[in-house]
Amino acid sequence: LTYINEQNIKNSNLILVTAITPNKAGVGKTVTSVALSLGLNHIGKKAAVALREPSLGPCFGMKGGAAGGGYSQVLPMEDINLHFTGDFHAITCANNMISALLDNYQYQNRHTDKALERIVWRRVLDVNDRSLRSMVSGLGGSANGIPTEAGFDITPASEIMALFCLANDVDDLQARIERIVLGYKAGKEKTPFTVKDLGVAEAITVLLKDALLPNLVQTTEQTTAFVHGGPFANIAHGCNTVTATRTALKLADYVVTEAGFGADLGAEKFIDIKCRMAGLQPSAVVLVATIRALKFHGGVVREALNQEDVAALEKGFSNLERHVENIQTHYGLPCIVAINHFTFDTDAEIALLKAKCETLGVQVVMARHWAEGGQGAEDLARAVATQVDEAPGQHQFVYEDELSLVEKIEAIATKIYGAAEVTADAKVRNKLKELQESGYGHYPICVAKTQYSFSTDASLRGAPSGHSLNIREVRLSAGAEFVVLVCGEIMTMPGLPKLPSAEKIDYVDGKVVGLF
Repeated sequence: LTYINEQNIKNSNLILVTAITPNKAGVGKTVTSVALSLGLNHIGKKAAVALREPSLGPCFGMKGGAAGGGYSQVLPMEDINLHFTGDFHAITCANNMISALLDNYQYQNRHTDKALERIVWRRVLDVNDRSLRSMVSGLGGSANGIPTEAGFDITPASEIMALFCLANDVDDLQARIERIVLGYKAGKEKTPFTVKDLGVAEAITVLLKDALLPNLVQTTEQTTAFVHGGPFANIAHGCNTVTATRTALKLADYVVTEAGFGADLGAEKFIDIKCRMAGLQPSAVVLVATIRALKFHGGVVREALNQEDVAALEKGFSNLERHVENIQTHYGLPCIVAINHFTFDTDAEIALLKAKCETLGVQVVMARHWAEGGQGAEDLARAVATQVDEAPGQHQFVYEDELSLVEKIEAIATKIYGAAEVTADAKVRNKLKELQESGYGHYPICVAKTQYSFSTDASLRGAPSGHSLNIREVRLSAGAEFVVLVCGEIMTMPGLPKLPSAEKIDYVDGKVVGLF
């Protein structure tokens, strides 16, 4: 990593793939990211793709695998979707080792003034398990520790995952681990107690030193692929590691990367958090949509999405329009719309969508990469390459560093989400004031909210406006160097659906099946 970072090789073109607001109709952002790298190689470009690692929670829960699909996949798909190289396990162990060491510190100092007044650090597990959201640990007598209210988040929502993905190298990783706030000392000053104070930052770094190395794999057409790090975009910052992205930028002329969920979440955090911290410069944005998903935003029930409905498509287009506006106006980047094609998309629907995009002044490309691989993404690749080669963009931030935390929150809510106001109770507002006065006001904001709507209400489709962004909780991620806002009903430990994907996974004739 040090060698890669120090090389005086000109960085290549970075292309961000994002999407309209996702829904159960499906959009296909990851498969399009993989396909675009295939298509660029098909037209004679040297391309690579950098993606996140899938979490076991969604793989066995509702979302399923996250390695692309059809003829546009990263391989070996089964390994990537399961334990892969063990990065997630290392991150989980590092997080929970801190928890064990912190509990031991409390136990050993329980009768002294060194004991902490309040602990804010939570354990993590890479499964969807709603029963672990809130719990009490240390029951069963003094030999088992001190009874404490506790809880679990899912590993991709952990601060260790966030700082791991933002670290430049091992030294930066350790510095970020040292800054993690675990709790607060007794007294009116509310002095934070950090991992550095606990004295174990070096040990935790040792647990993560090998995981920090990017994972190199390939696609179905032997395109270079880095799959590394996996923060969720609805409850974390939703981007693969800085180390993987920078490595890819040194090794290819065009690097395709993605940001999780819709452009209101993943793309905003990619720009305002990752690019801000790592100094990355994306050249263009590809916004992925499907006609099915747009019809869903237009009010069509899931069971009727395969039927032609031009009126619903026109109504649902407002969602795509809002995202395009955000990308062009608030992120300051050129946008190309990629329609992930399904066989039941009709000529009338395709014609309407193209006409509507033309009125926005944005190029739209039909992509058939799921069925045709790189060949099906050639038109998209040519459009992206032309844009990047002839008129690369220069991104801008939604807010500047010098704004207060409250002003940054209001900027995201009003500019990106279309909200009319930000609401919060006194406890939340006091926490924001405390963080501002404690020197964290220059940190960027990481919003945790539903991925299914611009609002905090998952049922509001399309492009709702005039709603309220309600902040339920504020968390400081001093290691990752951002402030997390938990909004609406979003949970940092997901639950399982009525019919989990785990029921479809099997091992048949020496092969894993059911991970798609």
